[in-house]
Amino acid sequence: MRFGKVYLVGAGPGDPGLMTVRGLRLLRHAHVVVYDQLVNPVLLEDVSVHAERIFVGKKAGHHCIAQSEINSGLINYARRGFEVVRLKGGDPFVFGRGGEEAEALADAGIAFEIVPGVSSAVAVPAYAGIPLTHRNYASSFAVVTGHEAVKSKSSIDWAKLATAVDTLVILMGLHNLPAIVAKLVAHGRAPETPVAVIHRGTTEQQQTVIGTLADIVEKSAALKAPALIVVGEVVCLANKLDWFGLDRVEFAKVKSTPSNHLDVS
Repeated sequence: MRFGKVYLVGAGPGDPGLMTVRGLRLLRHAHVVVYDQLVNPVLLEDVSVHAERIFVGKKAGHHCIAQSEINSGLINYARRGFEVVRLKGGDPFVFGRGGEEAEALADAGIAFEIVPGVSSAVAVPAYAGIPLTHRNYASSFAVVTGHEAVKSKSSIDWAKLATAVDTLVILMGLHNLPAIVAKLVAHGRAPETPVAVIHRGTTEQQQTVIGTLADIVEKSAALKAPALIVVGEVVCLANKLDWFGLDRVEFAKVKSTPSNHLDVS
């Protein structure tokens, strides 16, 4: 029996228009689609009515399906000859456990393909008018997970990040924002350093709160996850470069028009 194939596809950061042409084409021809919590439901409208859809989304503190079960499911469907799209928010290899799933497929002898997606790490700041690098403000940036801020033995060297990297992008860090701020200030980052917290970036629900390390915890207290944090001088450009906020009404209008779907068939 001929095995099928698994495609680890990045769905982008939320705006369905940021889905890649390759990813959309695979989505339309898949036999099985296994998708995550942060995948925009609009993208599922392009899935064949004959395809099986399987939700495996995770929220903080609650996983409806264990990662090992997801891995086994992908392998089993491929062994039955199906073409499987594993649709993951952002990019599969940026804090999406895509590497773990690819390893499991490789170990099982299953053919797979990685289809990169637009990562929220770069797209969300861009939609908030924040360039991660700029000749006058920043020549380097780093992307880290906020989960590491409260671990007793963190894999992140906060001392180096605080002073050696111009722009910090912190994913999944809203709940641990007080600890993150405390670590950065304790290791030498100036309290007046600009900070942005962006909720549901690239979508109609996007909210951006601007502050400094000294006051961002208080200012962003009302925001809910998912949210992304940007720390660095580039944040001071947000108001000047806020193209998305000015274009929000038109964005919502376009997203509600069915005929706007990209045709890549």
